[in-house]
Amino acid sequence: MSDKAFFRLALVVSIVVFVLVVLLNRRLIPAPEQYPDFVHFLPKLNAIINSICSVLLILSYRAIRRKKVDLHKRLNITTFCLSALFLISYVVFHYFVEEQTYGGTGLISYVYYYFLISHIISAAAVLPLVLVTFHRALNNNIVGHRKIVKFTFPIWLYVTITGVIVYLMISPYYTF
Repeated sequence: MSDKAFFRLALVVSIVVFVLVVLLNRRLIPAPEQYPDFVHFLPKLNAIINSICSVLLILSYRAIRRKKVDLHKRLNITTFCLSALFLISYVVFHYFVEEQTYGGTGLISYVYYYFLISHIISAAAVLPLVLVTFHRALNNNIVGHRKIVKFTFPIWLYVTITGVIVYLMISPYYTF
């Protein structure tokens, strides 16, 4: 598949995921009356996954800087798989549980909303970047991979780190 065709596919997938998340957060897809017990653990699981992804992304960056290409590939594939697991967990959680509201007040609420809004925007932007970056790497388009990874890596790392920060800030206010 050409880069152009794959970019279109990545854009469609990203838009579908974004629309699904918006529909779930706005309760345009009704939640079931009851939810399984495991749902309570999903936000913590998501924070753990994001934490692991942050570490793996940093280790991957260090590996490629040291010319350890095979290690770099394995770390990124693992991070990609964990991120996919995160996305599934996130969608499942928001299917069952209504959006939670932050209960902090004062200056800390501005800090929380800064992280939340920048996290949401970055998360929406990074999915097509990650997909295209992986497509190029897996097809040995190293020049194209290097061009886009300059943007993908810092945004992806920011998303994983701010995901943990948002979780830590809102988790005391969970009402489910």
